[in-house]
Parts: sequence; structure tokens; C-alpha cells
Amino acid sequence: ELENLNDAPFSGDEENGVSEERKTEINGNWIPATSITEAKINAKAKRRLRKNSSRDSGRGDSVSENGETLKIGVVPTSPKGKLLDRRSRSGKGRGLPKKGGAGGKGVWGTPGQVYDVEEVDIKDPNYDDDQENCVYETVVLPLDERAFEKTLTPIIQEYFEHGDTNEVSEMLKNLNLGEMKYSVPVLAVSLALEGKASHREMTSKLISDLCGTVVSKTDVEKSFDRLLKELPELVLDSPRAPQV
Repeated sequence: ELENLNDAPFSGDEENGVSEERKTEINGNWIPATSITEAKINAKAKRRLRKNSSRDSGRGDSVSENGETLKIGVVPTSPKGKLLDRRSRSGKGRGLPKKGGAGGKGVWGTPGQVYDVEEVDIKDPNYDDDQENCVYETVVLPLDERAFEKTLTPIIQEYFEHGDTNEVSEMLKNLNLGEMKYSVPVLAVSLALEGKASHREMTSKLISDLCGTVVSKTDVEKSFDRLLKELPELVLDSPRAPQV
């Protein structure tokens, strides 16, 4: 009988050994392998949900033991949650934007809203009678000699390209030439001496059209007097300046 028992395929101790091979020891406790696999899956699911819901921590979401998200519906109590909450604090309404969409930061009103001219209130303590009679004008400072040459040189050079005297006249009227009006023919002639014959003819036409509108006859006389005085210097750049 003993020999028959020894020849049996499994004894009681061997059966226990086979069952123990399917267990794993954790912290001194023997846990089945299937339970460990399920625990790992649940833990991984919890970490993923916790990571995704970190931005929405104040919305009352919680994670169950099975890794499922539960909606508790708790109103955020943290100051940050109240600040970011755009819903009505009174608990009423249909969830629409506050003030019809005109209550956000940097918003000037609802779309399509047109503001009327504000009437002056006489009873206003800051009211001033002189404000109604005030006239505001744009003041253009007169050009000095350096700014004059820097501003007018491109205008005259462009005139040599298009030949429109009216455009030059309008541009000069927008400038405050002051006492530098007589210098307009001086600069035009100086640039024409360095150019072609066609440029000199265009300069003659320009001075004729500007006389009486932008510059006066006295300004033209003064400009040619200055050109004759500066003739020795003009000869250095244009040897034929006296003949021209």
C-alpha cells in the first residue's frame, strides 16, 4: 500500500505546491496572480483619470474604486473655482453669458451697439463753460533748414518722375514752410542743375505753377538772388551752372 501511495501521480504536499506556485508573496501575504493583474489595471486607470481631471479638480468629480468617474455635483468652494466660474452665482438662469455677452473683460458692449453723443450736464461739478467754445486744431511746427531739405528733396525728385505740379502743390500746402518758402525754388533749381535738360524744363514749369499759390513773387525774387550768390559753390557740382 505504501508503494501504491508513492507511485500516485500527486500527493497532498505536491498538490499544495502546485497551488502555491500560482500565488505571489506581497508584504508577507500570498495573493493570487489574477488579483495582482486586476489591481495593476485599476491603479493604471486611476492614475490616468487623476491626470486628466487635474485641471477640473474643482468641479466635484471623484474616482471610484473601479476607476470610474463619479459626478457628485458639488459647487466649487475654492476662491480660484469661484473666479473662473462664469455661471450666475444666484443659481438662476439658463446658463447664458452674463449681461448678454457684454460683461467680459475688455468688452465695450454687446455686438452692434452704437453709442450716442454724450450730452454735457450743466449740473456736473466738473462742468466748464469754456469747454463748449473750445476749438481744437492740429498745430504743425515750421520746418527748420535741416528738416526742410530732408522733407522737400524726395518730393521734388518724385516730381521729376510723374511731372504733376498739382500734387507737389498739395503736399507743400500741408507743410508749415514758415520763412523757408523762398527756399523751394532754390532747392528745385539746385537739383535740376544736377539732372537732365528735361528736369530743368520741368522745374521752370513747377516754379511758374507754384508762384501765387505756395510762394509769392517776392519769394521767387529772393530765391534767385540767393542762387546767384551761391553760384561759385554750384559750379563745383555743375560746371555749366552759369550758362544754365
